[in-house]
Amino acid sequence: MEMRAALSLVIFMVFVRPILFPASGAKETSARPPAILIFGDSIVDTGNNNDVLTVVKCNFPPYGKDFVGHKATGRFSNGKIPSDLIASQIGIKEYVPAYLGIELSAYDLITGVSFASGGSGFDPLTSQLVSAISMDEQLNLFKEYKEKVKAIVGEKKAEYLTCNSAYLVVTGTDDLVNTYFTTPFRRFQFDLLSYINFTVQSASTFIQKLYHLGARKINVVGVPPIGCLPSQRTLAGGIERRCDPTYNKAAIAFNSQLSKETQRLTNSLPKSMIQYVDTYTPLLDIILNASIYGFTESNRGCCGTGTLEVTLTCNSLTTVTCEDASKFVFWDSYHLTERAYEILITKLIQRYGTFMD
Repeated sequence: MEMRAALSLVIFMVFVRPILFPASGAKETSARPPAILIFGDSIVDTGNNNDVLTVVKCNFPPYGKDFVGHKATGRFSNGKIPSDLIASQIGIKEYVPAYLGIELSAYDLITGVSFASGGSGFDPLTSQLVSAISMDEQLNLFKEYKEKVKAIVGEKKAEYLTCNSAYLVVTGTDDLVNTYFTTPFRRFQFDLLSYINFTVQSASTFIQKLYHLGARKINVVGVPPIGCLPSQRTLAGGIERRCDPTYNKAAIAFNSQLSKETQRLTNSLPKSMIQYVDTYTPLLDIILNASIYGFTESNRGCCGTGTLEVTLTCNSLTTVTCEDASKFVFWDSYHLTERAYEILITKLIQRYGTFMD
């Protein structure tokens, strides 16, 4: 018991105290959120789907080709993904671990984790279609997480951490691309604009639930130009595989509604800072002006033909990977390369600051 108490004291002094009680006079440190907590889909899933019975997996080569140790960790790219890059750029830590499937240290927990699951969406049907962790289930994991943090630092400090952490919500793409445009179920119920309204209201409900669990600094990321994803170019872009304008207009309409709703929530929820983050504009610029950013390919992915391969179809047994992923905007037919993510995240932080500092 004495050894356990001593170990707890060491954890508190080395890891917890500097995070919850920054040095006085250090403006950069005091402005930094103590932790980053992430919800959403494959864009920010750092390995939760490894622990889930779903076809949306990537814990095998060539995923992770350029990650530390060339290890496929369950990140949907060749290397780091936005979860890691944002945490690193705002000075919290280099990598954000998945909440599920690995043994987490006290430091891992108090500096933040990802609850995201590849294939999830604001529409509950989206996660059901691929057996991903739904957004409500991610909130349940967050409740469990809060209890673990409380056991480490005590109730008062846990409340401080919950209130002051940066929250990132990244989903919605699968709602449009997979649930609405690819499967028939929602099209029987909604026209496109009605579906967008339904999905944005689902997003609003999620944000409000997160707020009532203690979150205050919530960054809600809009969807990218989905018509320019290599898979959607192949499926809807005609013989020349152009960016599909219908899909992109749907993304613009969704983002417009989501932006308005986040502003409404900020005005109505006391002490909240809910920020809409536009990824559509900077990513479209990278895709359309790829050579300016040093890329040689922007309409197909690095994995296989790059036109349709993603998750299980992007594997080292049946596909060949490009030699230098840093020359490609896209890693597979759906997700960006680490270098493209680096450029995108740098642009976002330049525009929005250090995500609610």
